[in-house]
Amino acid sequence: MVEDRTLGGKMFSYVNFILLAVIALVTVLPFVHVVAGSFTTSAEMAAKKFVLIPTDWSLDAYKFIFSTNTIFRAMLVSSGVTVIGTLFSMLITSLMAYGLSRRDLDGRKVIMFMVVFTMLFSGGMIPTFLVVKELGLIDTYAALILPSAISAFNMIILKNFFQNIPEGLEESAKIDGSNDFGILFRIVLPLSMPAIATISLFYAVTYWNTYMSAILYLNESKMWPIQVLLRQIVVLASGMDYSSELDSSVPPPDQAVKMAVIVVATLPILMVYPFLQKHFAKGAMLGSIKG
Repeated sequence: MVEDRTLGGKMFSYVNFILLAVIALVTVLPFVHVVAGSFTTSAEMAAKKFVLIPTDWSLDAYKFIFSTNTIFRAMLVSSGVTVIGTLFSMLITSLMAYGLSRRDLDGRKVIMFMVVFTMLFSGGMIPTFLVVKELGLIDTYAALILPSAISAFNMIILKNFFQNIPEGLEESAKIDGSNDFGILFRIVLPLSMPAIATISLFYAVTYWNTYMSAILYLNESKMWPIQVLLRQIVVLASGMDYSSELDSSVPPPDQAVKMAVIVVATLPILMVYPFLQKHFAKGAMLGSIKG
């Protein structure tokens, strides 16, 4: 490979590097501020407003939120909904995507039109609530999974990825006596791991960030996922007694509690991403090439 030594090429590289570095810095700084703020004292937060490196380190915020099982319960709810919801969503999304990727499927274009139509128009919040209520899903964790179990966007990406798999592999499997389910689970899915990892991450983030569904369908505070508890602390915290929400007798360090809860709520899904990152770009790009 011939390296570009021209002045214009070097200037472009320098400007590109500086621009990307600034964008990365602007993106990272707010998160650094939140993490640093969770380890600082209330007095320092009141004095500096924006903290990157605490002068006086303190674990009071974390001692406060972990002095009760409320956070653990909310984290357990979010983890369960995320794991079960992601597995269920990937199952039905894979089944539908594989069926629609077969060009010989009768009514394929009509079904695809109905799928795309849902991306443009939806029933709305109230009709969805009425359906969930009539199905008896109020105050159940199924209400956080079933209404959003399949995403038309994710299904289309996965369908397009399946269409890129050589048809000869499937024909060979059929000659060997395999049925459609065998082809899907033994050939198509193992060859589609980049796309599977990408779509799984999409679903996992969606379920982990479940907020509006929990607000609408869960009346019991003990069933709240971490995002709803985070909202109660961060949005409604001004002038309120944190102890009433977290059922704790430990005095709270005000602003640091908000930031500590944000860190605790963000860290689990943030830790998952590095393991899927190598598949992320490849899966999203390959699944978007072909229509």
